[in-house]
Amino acid sequence: MEVFTRWHTWDTARADIEASGAPIDVDALGRAVSAAERWHGDQKRPTGAPYVEHLLEALEVLVRGAGVTAPSVLSAAVLHDVVEDTPATLRDVEDEFGPEVTELVDWVTKPPAGGAGRQAKRAAKAAYLRRLGDAPPEAVRVKLADRVSNVQTLDRMPPDFQRRYYAETITYIVPLAAAEPWFKSWYAAWRAEYAHLL
Repeated sequence: MEVFTRWHTWDTARADIEASGAPIDVDALGRAVSAAERWHGDQKRPTGAPYVEHLLEALEVLVRGAGVTAPSVLSAAVLHDVVEDTPATLRDVEDEFGPEVTELVDWVTKPPAGGAGRQAKRAAKAAYLRRLGDAPPEAVRVKLADRVSNVQTLDRMPPDFQRRYYAETITYIVPLAAAEPWFKSWYAAWRAEYAHLL
């Protein structure tokens, strides 16, 4: 199972992209990374690493793994959590990046829970994940890359979280990968790697 954790900084990502010769507008992508860094500020991942590392991992999955070069998909991957996890709004995203990127970010933004408590949060998340079945393929690619970043090192998380997140990924995310050959193959390898969590 290939792991995508090489791009800890935009400088590294940019150098890799430029060296690959992929037809990617690195300046436009750099603007998205700068905006994500500005909006996420000093947020951290559960591991304590800067949050931007998660965004760059999702980008690395798309570029180095799936071979995606579409500017809107790559920018949306970098911006996919700004509306959900920062004060930024969809209007803010649209003002800076246009309607196409904004639509993709909107598709992968989990809406707030309709009530208080764990039950309401889980119900809202399940509804959001089911809704992704209706998303355009570009938004699905963003979500698949986001989840690759989150599950590729699942063994670093607490055991109860590992089991719950594995089950959620198998139920909702793996079916989304069926129409995407690279993602389908990656998730099959991941599923085998973590099969002990069944």
